[in-house]
Order: sequence, then C-alpha cells, then structure tokens
Amino acid sequence: MTSPLSKLGLGSAQFALEQASLRGRPPQAEVRDILDVAARTGLAVFDVAGWSPQVESVLGDIMPRPNPFKISISTVRADRGPDFVEAEARATLRRLGVEQADAILVPSATDLFGPHGLALWDRLKALKDQGLTKKIGVSVFASDDPLGVARRFRPDIIQAPASLLDQRLLIDGTLAALTGIGIEVHLRSIFLSGLLFLPADRAPNHLKEAASRISRARRLIAEGRSDPLQAALGFALSRPEAAAVLVGVTTAAELNAVIAAASSPPPDLDWDDMAIDDPVALDPRAWRAA
Repeated sequence: MTSPLSKLGLGSAQFALEQASLRGRPPQAEVRDILDVAARTGLAVFDVAGWSPQVESVLGDIMPRPNPFKISISTVRADRGPDFVEAEARATLRRLGVEQADAILVPSATDLFGPHGLALWDRLKALKDQGLTKKIGVSVFASDDPLGVARRFRPDIIQAPASLLDQRLLIDGTLAALTGIGIEVHLRSIFLSGLLFLPADRAPNHLKEAASRISRARRLIAEGRSDPLQAALGFALSRPEAAAVLVGVTTAAELNAVIAAASSPPPDLDWDDMAIDDPVALDPRAWRAA
C-alpha cells in the first residue's frame, strides 16, 4: 500500500525568509530545519515560487545536498517577453543550485490568455525540449475553467486549489477529467489559508456568512474524533486525482505536526457534508478585496 506521505509536498510561500527573526531565531535556520525535515521524511515536491532573487539565493545556500526534491518554479509575468522569462527561469535555477527543474509553472492562467500568452507557452515548451525542465504547467483557480485551459494548452501539470471546504473542482468532475486526459494534478490551498482552523467568533466580517458552515464542519470533525489538521490532510491525500498535495509551513515544528497527522489513518468522516459554496470564503483573493 502506498504511504500517504508519498503525495505530500512542500510549498515555500509561508517561509519567513524576509523577516529579521522568527521567534528569536534567524529565519534561515528555521527554513534549513524545515527542508531537513522534508528531506528526511521523503517529501518529493518542493514548490519555490514568487521569491526575490536574494531569497532564492538563500534557499540555494540552505537546501540539502545533493538536492533531494523535485523543484517547481514559476515564471515571471508574461508581458516581460519570452526572452526575459527564459533568462529569469535559468537564473532562478542557478540561484537554487539545481540544473533542471521538475516543473516550470505559469503562476496564473490569465497570463496564458493575454497577448503574450502563446509566446510564453511556446518558450516553455522549448525549454522543456532543451531539458531545462521535465514538465511545464499552470496554476489555476476554480474560476479559470481549468479543464478548458488544459484542453487548449495541454500542460503536464495543473496546480489547483481543493480542500475539505472547497470541493468545487471535485464535485463538478474537473480534477477527475484532468487526470483522465493524462495531466498531473497538484493540490494547493488544502487548509484554505487557515480558514478551517479559525473559530467562528474570530471570523472577519466578510466571512461571517460562511462561519456557521465552517463551525458545522469543525463540529463534525470533532464528533468523528479527529481534528482539523488531520481531517484536512486526510481528505486531500485520499483524493485519487491528486499526484501531489502541497502544504505551507512557517516552522519545522509545524511540518512535523503535518507529517504526524498525514501519517495517521484518515478519519472516517462524511467529506461531502463539509463542503461550502460561499464564493467569498472560497477565494482568498476576494478576502483582500473585502
């Protein structure tokens, strides 16, 4: 039987590398510990996206060697032109100290449908042919019509949001359809920016309408003798559509807790009963606009 940890991957978005200190420790030391834990546990995918060149260099300095991870990086904005996109991708890999990416991802589907999208995609296909990356893909939101994106561009990977609360792409069959046409699906936002862990009385005003549904999900989890962390991981890791499930952490202790929860048998819960359909609650981009 395949271990659930074989699907677990690490995202870097929550690393505190741009802070002066983290709980009294240099952030570089904390991130080094995170990466060491990930390497020892056998987490395969490491998604490095959206960092400055300085932070990429720091990551390159503290990553375990030889590199044990399948590294995913993201492109810069398509309107900078394909030459600049290629130059930055090559520079990112140099700063990380790796010769080949496992995947280069377009960070937004809107980049592909803009005036520079086809040139960007053609260049990424060329970089794959040249061996700079094994795969190319795109990060999507549920509102992007992921299946339409996939049918038009035929990426190797699609990175998509899905969680215990946000089951839209599962309910409508999108993720199953993607795997059915041979696309590797990586799930992100499985904790929905911590929404499942937020007590109802601490929900901000723009999430009040969803608070009762979230409280109900938490109650069902507790009645099932589980906790939100184990339930969120159990749900995502048990999805047959997912080739990888990305988690973000700030400390090595958080990653150890994730690994312990992921290693436990998934709780016996009615997943379908926990989905919510509040469009604001399910899209963190809308939180910033509220």
